[in-house]
Amino acid sequence: MAESITAEKLKEQKDEFIIIDVREPDEIPGRQIEDSMNIPLGLAILNARQGKLDDLKGKKIVCHCSAGYRGNIAAEELCKCGFEALNLEGGFEAWNKMAKK
Repeated sequence: MAESITAEKLKEQKDEFIIIDVREPDEIPGRQIEDSMNIPLGLAILNARQGKLDDLKGKKIVCHCSAGYRGNIAAEELCKCGFEALNLEGGFEAWNKMAKK
């Protein structure tokens, strides 16, 4: 399992991270973290393995999906490819809940 970061901690340190949303494009409209980039899970893994994301190496990355499962898979796979990646604990739902407080 990949290391995680809470929504509250990410909000405090957001400028330090590249945020990758690994949900499918149809899951995103109106439900996204500002300044995040969308790379669906399968494509994120493929691109990382093929070196297409190497410009992100050395940067801190947070992966997220809706609830945390796919984000964890993405972060774990990115770490295997030499990236510094974390999973957003609870995914977008945790972020959205925190933002409404």
